[in-house]
Amino acid sequence: MRKWTPLLAVCMGTFMLLIDITIVNVALPDITSDLQADFSHVQWVIDSYALSLAALLLGAGGLADAIGRRRVYVAGLTIFAAASVACGLAQDVDTLIAGRAVQGIGGAAMFATTVALINVSYEGRDRATAFGLWGAVSGAGAGAGLVIGGILTDLLSWRWAFWVNLPVSVLAVVLTLMVFTETARRRVRLDVPGMLTFTAAAALVTYAIIEAGEQGWTARVPVLTALGGLLALALFVVLQRRSENPLIDLGLLARPVFAGAVLAAAVLSCAAFGSSVLISIWLQSVVDLSPLTAGLALLPLSLVSFAVSGGLSSRLHHVPVARPIGAGLFLIGCGSLLMLLVQPGSSWTALLPGLLVVGLGVGLAAPPLTSAALSSVPLQRSGMASGVLNTSRQLGTAFGVAILGSVFTSLAADTLADNKVPAASDVASAVSGGQTHTVIQAVPAGQQAQVEQAIHEAFASGLHGAFLVAGLVGIVGAAIAFALLRKGPTAEEPEPTVGPTAQSEPA
Repeated sequence: MRKWTPLLAVCMGTFMLLIDITIVNVALPDITSDLQADFSHVQWVIDSYALSLAALLLGAGGLADAIGRRRVYVAGLTIFAAASVACGLAQDVDTLIAGRAVQGIGGAAMFATTVALINVSYEGRDRATAFGLWGAVSGAGAGAGLVIGGILTDLLSWRWAFWVNLPVSVLAVVLTLMVFTETARRRVRLDVPGMLTFTAAAALVTYAIIEAGEQGWTARVPVLTALGGLLALALFVVLQRRSENPLIDLGLLARPVFAGAVLAAAVLSCAAFGSSVLISIWLQSVVDLSPLTAGLALLPLSLVSFAVSGGLSSRLHHVPVARPIGAGLFLIGCGSLLMLLVQPGSSWTALLPGLLVVGLGVGLAAPPLTSAALSSVPLQRSGMASGVLNTSRQLGTAFGVAILGSVFTSLAADTLADNKVPAASDVASAVSGGQTHTVIQAVPAGQQAQVEQAIHEAFASGLHGAFLVAGLVGIVGAAIAFALLRKGPTAEEPEPTVGPTAQSEPA
């Protein structure tokens, strides 16, 4: 058992940072009701975590090389635990959003070091076994988050979805200090200007998209913020071209196979998971499911994905990566379009066919992404390539939540206005945040049935728009990714030799 203690310490951190991507989803209606939040705040509760995680992944790998991977991993666990406690204690939504952003910082430090720590702890067959178990834990994280979040919110409070991280983090820190020795340090110059401009670009563009759903796509604030984000992105590109130690070697993106893998990772996260927040809110505030039941209703996607990736990945070793990735993204798009079966008055079962097909697509497309990315770059750039791939996944989630949420809000407001509901935009924002019952109770008794029907129609209209956009993103992304990846390798995944974001080989 002592031999597998390092793996246990790493898996505990990985499991926490991954389940925190989904554990909050089923708690969102309770959070918005308790903290009096609107839908834009709901989106930021998810996106602040994903953005800080994405923005710091590459830099955290370089920091781990500079000061030691055990030190960075322990620091990540500590920051994550402290931020989780702060999230659970939050008395307003702004504090919660800030806490989620700090959680992402800790998550980036952990994610940047997990694979490298496994790599230096095991050899030969034990290393293959360790990576297999770590992959299984990673794959189970999303589904477990839905169930754990539902149980804690139902039985205790949404705050326990955060507080549960504290004992796990403490145990992981103790195990890490016991079983890992510090890796050799390397002289690495961190690209701080690159990190700052990349973070600014991602945050500003996301803010612009979210505000566009609230204020309109041509309103002053979204337009100016989007322009600021594009300027920050342009500055980032200039800095990367001039830097001796860039976060991203932009020349890698000129390689079609690598660019295809990065695009596919973003499309997968956006199309498959961007609407999960909306679905969770619909299930609880319109279909009237409990948080636990809502989590269980969403579980088929994760279960099918886990089963397919585990069952088929070993049989795809000699298949060109373009086929499973392209087919998987296409299935994700088709599954999103199947969710258009949702109508006013539908039960959760209307989602089931779409969830199953999306899960099939995720299970087919996700496993070969790493193989495609790493095989298309020089060995000395494999750490950077892996980091870019993981960053793309997180950005896909953040942009997906923002884009699909904005489409949902715009269409829901239009439907409410068509039904003559006063202050349609404000009502749309409130019901999008899970406050349907509060809105209905505030209406005179004689008008409640009419407003309730209008809200049901608005939800269906907004969901249709979000599912349509997700479907088109999946299908168009599949075509582009297939074209870029067609000269790529087979789907046989190489043995990892670097951490997910490390920029050099581990000591």
